[in-house]
Amino acid sequence: MSGNPLSRRSVLVGGAVLAAAAPALPASAAELRGVGRPTRPGELFTLGVASGEPLPHGVVLWTRLAREPLAEDGLGGMPDKEIKVDWEVATDERFRHVVQHGHVDAVPRSAHSVHVEANGLRPGTEYFYRFRARGELSPVGRTRTAPAPGALGDLTMCFASCAHYGEGFFTAYRRMAEDEPGLILHLGDYQYEYAGNPSKDVREVHGPETVTLANYRQRHAQYKTDPDLQLAHSVAPWLVVFDDHEVENNWADEIPEAKSETQGQAFLQRRRDALQAYYENMPLRWESMPNGINMQLYRRRAWGSLANFHMLDTRQYRDDQAYGDGNKPDGPDLHVPRRTITGIDQEGWLLDGLRESRARWDVLGQQVWFAQMDHDPGPAKVLPMDAWDGYQASRQRVKAGFDAARNVVVLTGDVHSHWAADIKADFDDPDSRNVAVELTTTSITSGRDGAETNEGGDKIKAANEHVHFYSARRGYVRTRITPNQVRADYRVLPYVSKSGAPATTAASFVTQDRDPGLHAV
Repeated sequence: MSGNPLSRRSVLVGGAVLAAAAPALPASAAELRGVGRPTRPGELFTLGVASGEPLPHGVVLWTRLAREPLAEDGLGGMPDKEIKVDWEVATDERFRHVVQHGHVDAVPRSAHSVHVEANGLRPGTEYFYRFRARGELSPVGRTRTAPAPGALGDLTMCFASCAHYGEGFFTAYRRMAEDEPGLILHLGDYQYEYAGNPSKDVREVHGPETVTLANYRQRHAQYKTDPDLQLAHSVAPWLVVFDDHEVENNWADEIPEAKSETQGQAFLQRRRDALQAYYENMPLRWESMPNGINMQLYRRRAWGSLANFHMLDTRQYRDDQAYGDGNKPDGPDLHVPRRTITGIDQEGWLLDGLRESRARWDVLGQQVWFAQMDHDPGPAKVLPMDAWDGYQASRQRVKAGFDAARNVVVLTGDVHSHWAADIKADFDDPDSRNVAVELTTTSITSGRDGAETNEGGDKIKAANEHVHFYSARRGYVRTRITPNQVRADYRVLPYVSKSGAPATTAASFVTQDRDPGLHAV
């Protein structure tokens, strides 16, 4: 990412100040009028700021007003009235050169969240933004517009998944911010629905299991108070998709994890409330605003001609998991043509997008393992029903569509461990050609500290020749996308049970232009 080095240092230094919650800011941070400044109880901007959905001409700017973030009613201690919020975008962190500004009303029915679609900006340009309400000034965020069509510059992009507040500190988000990415992707499980578990958690989770709109709003607010997460949101635009825990574990379309009639009826209201809270707390465009139980989340964002990001939704439209979910032997239900993990409309949209793409790289931002992941190193085949292995006809159709694109990279989360794999034309034939690669990120905290390896991971790696690497540590993946290659650095932390862990690179792989397959570096 090109840009002003002083601007980057200012944001990161400000984030360090925020983490320490020091009572006095260094002069340099104070001069920047709010970059990364700490917020305190009673202030309006306790949940920080964020940006997302970069286009060549604009980005989404987000904040949410909350004087009491952990209020049980989910409304953040805010009054039942509209509050005018001013916003501005500048080319410098001191806001001497403001290029866009305006105001919007933060309203109670949206939990006083703010989504500004700032347009009229220049392509491929670094900007700074902030909000003001009732005389208070928000922290400053840094963002970037997407390059103009045809541009082929390099991009540093980081992606992450699975952040359980109670199971660890969000240090990985801070380390990600320190990598100075131009774009961040979050692939799901941004928050967890579970109530706190004092015997397991290292941080207190407030509130019960999230079932109501108030519950989900409160849980999102607690996550957003985390200084490391706030820093990651403030340094770069995000593209987000949800997985299951933003609503409930392993849900499938209108079917909850538990299949009783009573729970099925209650689930639709729960899904409605969860999606409403998700939208309120993410930097999404108006087109993703929920309509009842539905939310338009799959979408395509171009980064010049370097990459198309196809952000997928593998929850709202999928058929129920086969054979009662879990890891089960391969069976005929997994090959039924009509069974799909994306729904027919989204599948067609993706295949059309791959066929029409002129980008150097087509990147799928999605949630669950795409490559075959046999869990039995013996002659039997035991597969995860919640992943693409449970929807093999659907996967085969999508794999066939990869041939229409120049290069395909699949990004995955969900499994709380790092994986690097080739995607084969035929997974049962190790000598078949590669059609794409899959990069799977471990969790930010879910699973607590983890380990280098574990018994389950060893079995999976032994059973799947197309798998090159795995690690059960916490962390994220940093990629460097250029016209000639994609490099993936698997970043790991030795612990998350306490804060401040360093990040190191456990392994690195590249895939070259027009040469699908991963090569260790």
